[in-house]
Amino acid sequence: MGASTSQGYEIARKSREIVRELIGNDIAGLGEEEAAIVERIVHSTADPEYARITRFSSDFVQAALGSLRESGSILTDIEMVRAGITGDRAVSFIRRPEVAEIAAGREITRAAAAVEYAAEKGFRGLIVIGNAPTALMKVIELVEDGSLDADAVIGVPVGFVGAAESKEALRRTELPHMITEGPKGGTPVAVAAANALIALSEGRKV
Repeated sequence: MGASTSQGYEIARKSREIVRELIGNDIAGLGEEEAAIVERIVHSTADPEYARITRFSSDFVQAALGSLRESGSILTDIEMVRAGITGDRAVSFIRRPEVAEIAAGREITRAAAAVEYAAEKGFRGLIVIGNAPTALMKVIELVEDGSLDADAVIGVPVGFVGAAESKEALRRTELPHMITEGPKGGTPVAVAAANALIALSEGRKV
């Protein structure tokens, strides 16, 4: 192991120690897996507030890990989220020409149209929404009408228009879910949560 690699590991170790000191009280009531996910989010964003605004349904971790171990499929709202997820199991359809046609024809966002496209293709697995509230609302709509089979949903869209509302809508469903309350969220949060779950599903250190 080279000196630069050793230094990198040491920086990561110290950073995790700092994170645990900062958020220890906030995650004291969480399960071990939930706490590990929140730690990774805080470590990735350098924002301890996520320890206070991240919420899990009681069945989320079990459902998400079961999904990853069985199908391994992950649907993301945008390419940036897909690109950040470890391995090659994540897909995003937002750039497909067919999705652009659906969006134009139905006058919906491409992110929402991409979810419809995934449902038409029979997607089943873990859904990770990091940016588009319209995509999250479409997930809820299609799951509730039986068109989409989602094992679990990470719903952390960011922004001041629709993001908080879409996450609250997800919280009111029976879907296994993880959300961040309010407008905060985004790609780093979505990627950190997904990669933490992948590590847990493979028995690796988060």
